[in-house]
Amino acid sequence: MRIPPSVSRLFLALGLALASTPGLTQEQSTAPQMIPAERVPFFHDWAASPHAKADARAFTNWNDKGEIPEACARCHSTPGFLDYIGADGSAVGSVEQKAPTGSLIGCGACHNETTRAMSGVTFPSGLRVEGLGAEARCMTCHQGRESTFSVDKAVAGLADDTVVPDLGFLNIHYRAAGATLMGTLARGGYEYPGRTYASQRRHPAPFNTCITCHELHTVAPKVEPCAACHDGVTDRDSLALIRKSRADHDGDGDVKEGIAAEITALHDRLLAAIQTYGRDVAGTAIAYHAHAHPYFFNDRNGNGTVEEDEAVAENKYAAWTPRLLKAAYNYQFVAKDPGAYAHNAPYVLQLLHDSLADLAGGTAEGVTRP
Repeated sequence: MRIPPSVSRLFLALGLALASTPGLTQEQSTAPQMIPAERVPFFHDWAASPHAKADARAFTNWNDKGEIPEACARCHSTPGFLDYIGADGSAVGSVEQKAPTGSLIGCGACHNETTRAMSGVTFPSGLRVEGLGAEARCMTCHQGRESTFSVDKAVAGLADDTVVPDLGFLNIHYRAAGATLMGTLARGGYEYPGRTYASQRRHPAPFNTCITCHELHTVAPKVEPCAACHDGVTDRDSLALIRKSRADHDGDGDVKEGIAAEITALHDRLLAAIQTYGRDVAGTAIAYHAHAHPYFFNDRNGNGTVEEDEAVAENKYAAWTPRLLKAAYNYQFVAKDPGAYAHNAPYVLQLLHDSLADLAGGTAEGVTRP
């Protein structure tokens, strides 16, 4: 496997030393010696992971600026992560310095004395979950950036169905798997008042942690352990066929399809409801684009999709009402966690059901809430 120059530079920057390597002279052993990338334990597994994808937007978005701002450095660079957890001697829970571009999420981010002692995570809601052990390393970043509380703060005192020009979309951010997994303990989704929500999703041991369900360094979902108990699981895609619930959550009469299909059907139904509400109540047609910020745009030609000339910042949707914002927030919450069906299907189904019910005036017909 060819080692990209940016990755080699990363290991050089991390200063992986061979100070006590057998075979070196005393003079050599006291001088800094760098481990060749090919000899780093599990290097090739890590190099195949999203954490090492040097050309991904997660690491290239700031290349034109030459540095990653404090608000982003925590999860988009090794120096920023170490800064946030206080491993560099700085305050814990904040990032004090911008980070250089191109540093990726390398070995030193997760393997250090500070992370070994971590066992709890504070989510964007301000709620803290303890007793996580090694999972705290994963959830420090995979937790999203918004919550029930930030949505409530944005719409406080506003009439549910009144368009507010100053109101803007709140984005949970990508891969908030930790928030999904913790359910109402983190309140990462928008939880409607008066409703109860599922707590932390627990699979029978030992497959109830991040690293027992995902490969440690590639972070790919494990398949073989699932196949031991779940019929029909042969590859990564077939994981979506798993279900335990016997309820018809999406109202299509099929209680044998994978729970992922139930979630997808409700997710699609929610987008349709959002678009109907945007047109009929907010007075402006709305459409969604999964890969263009800020995701919701004016649907100028009314065809239900975002065309290339519509997916521009100047055309961002601006006819938000509090009710529409809450539903759109939950739509995005589910959209940005592709493993939501495995992380916490009951919680996700509840968010979708309640968003549909709120847009429909209180009841989501023909569907069953967990």
